[in-house]
Amino acid sequence: MSRSIVLFFLLLLSPFVSAVEYNFNESEFDRLAQSDTPVLVHVHAEWCGTCNRQTSLLSELLGSREFRPFTLLRVNYDTQKNVVERFGVQYQSTLIVFRKGVEVTRSTAVADEKAIATLLRMAL
Repeated sequence: MSRSIVLFFLLLLSPFVSAVEYNFNESEFDRLAQSDTPVLVHVHAEWCGTCNRQTSLLSELLGSREFRPFTLLRVNYDTQKNVVERFGVQYQSTLIVFRKGVEVTRSTAVADEKAIATLLRMAL
């Protein structure tokens, strides 16, 4: 297939490509900290209604062209206590935004699309 055809298909599919999402692990976070990729760490719990609302909003936001550069790292509040402690998180539903490994901002229990978008823009 020619290069121009491949490029055409990539451009055609680009609206459907969203941010990358991983379950948090130390090595991936450290690798991303060395790059220009903005990172969102979402500390959540399955039983948390606010966390579930955030997950839905993040899916929409990170699927948009504006926030596509982000990598989302999910931290399970109940099972990843070492990570929760590493970031000094006190409550589930915490969003922490990083740029080049440096924390830019954080919020807890925010489940408003515009407010979350404002947080994300701080790392772009």
